[in-house]
Amino acid sequence: MYGSDVLATGWRDRGAKQVPQVAAEADLVVEVADDGFCGAVTRVQGGNVELEDRLGRRRLFPLGGGFLIDGAPVRLVVPAAKAQGPRRTASGSFVVADQRARVALPSRILVEGKHDAELVEKVWGADLRAEGVVVEFLQGVDLLDDLLAAEPPSATRRYGVLVDHLVPGSKESRIAAAVERGPHGRHLRIVGHPFVDVWQCVTPRALGIAKWPEIPRGIEWKVGICRAFGWPHETQADTARAWQHILSKVTTYRDLEPALLGRVEELIDFVTAPAA
Repeated sequence: MYGSDVLATGWRDRGAKQVPQVAAEADLVVEVADDGFCGAVTRVQGGNVELEDRLGRRRLFPLGGGFLIDGAPVRLVVPAAKAQGPRRTASGSFVVADQRARVALPSRILVEGKHDAELVEKVWGADLRAEGVVVEFLQGVDLLDDLLAAEPPSATRRYGVLVDHLVPGSKESRIAAAVERGPHGRHLRIVGHPFVDVWQCVTPRALGIAKWPEIPRGIEWKVGICRAFGWPHETQADTARAWQHILSKVTTYRDLEPALLGRVEELIDFVTAPAA
């Protein structure tokens, strides 16, 4: 009747009824065996479960044994973490689990300046790393011809170029047209947005303003913007701080103008398409 080994561990529990473990999910109704308090689970925190009875009274109890459900003893345990739905990047793409950055492709996306590059990185950075696309800035579209001469594009090394203020009759549109007619036009794509500067690609809504101020001709545009907002504007450091404030308001693609969104997506598709 004592079994083969009276010294074996667990002999006290042999034949004892196992108490089931139940996750302390919100709204689960349980009774406390000791004092009869009955309530629904409102939260689990720090090894305790909070119960609220029908009169709105709340009490904390240690998780574990000592609870009843429909008169039967149970052990309350911490609920398992719920699986989250697919996460998205700032650009709206689905995050791929355990996605590592790819080795950089020979193809590149070129933008005019540092602010353009920072904005593209903030919204499309995760996508670009997943595709292995590097973004470089030119310090002005005027330097595009020199870069193409030094490092010519090819069928396996394509360039996508994002230009500010690409509207009919602008200096930028004339430069773009000349480059596209040149010897490198076949392996590059130049697109742009209509705004004076990439700052304006951030929507007024994201900044909490009705619209971007209109800056008269003859006033350096970024300086005029800082003045209009009452921000310091005397030095390059002032301008840099102003941009960082604007950039901080961008958390998702919804904070950018559609005129920029479509163009960046077009360039990503162009430089990542398989070579013909």
